Amino acid sequence: MFAAKALSKTFGKIMQDRQSRSINSSDISISQSTQLDYAVPASKIAGLSSGEFVGMVADNPEEKIALKMFHCEIQNDHEAIAREERSYKPIPMIKTVSDEEIRQNYAGIKTQVADLLKAESGVSEAA
Repeated sequence: MFAAKALSKTFGKIMQDRQSRSINSSDISISQSTQLDYAVPASKIAGLSSGEFVGMVADNPEEKIALKMFHCEIQNDHEAIAREERSYKPIPMIKTVSDEEIRQNYAGIKTQVADLLKAESGVSEAA
């Protein structure tokens, strides 16, 4: 939700028209107002489904874009994707690596990084 709030603030606020109705036994009252509210609320961003997105495009002074913000949905051709996936070939095995080799490689890289940090920071072995 934190990312959604940050994005909502990035899109900024806009004036939105509001209308409220009150109904009682004798009459109906309608009031209209404007309110400064987030253009894309964090709840809307957080609630986006897979394939949906919101965004904003930039323009330049010579070519202004009136509607910079958008809310879209990617519509996939699932049959075409399935056909493409059926033609995929498995990645060939180049070399089999044991868990021990992976651990040794990890430990070696960790040692090299520690040595590099010591060398760059000027920390001596005695410290």
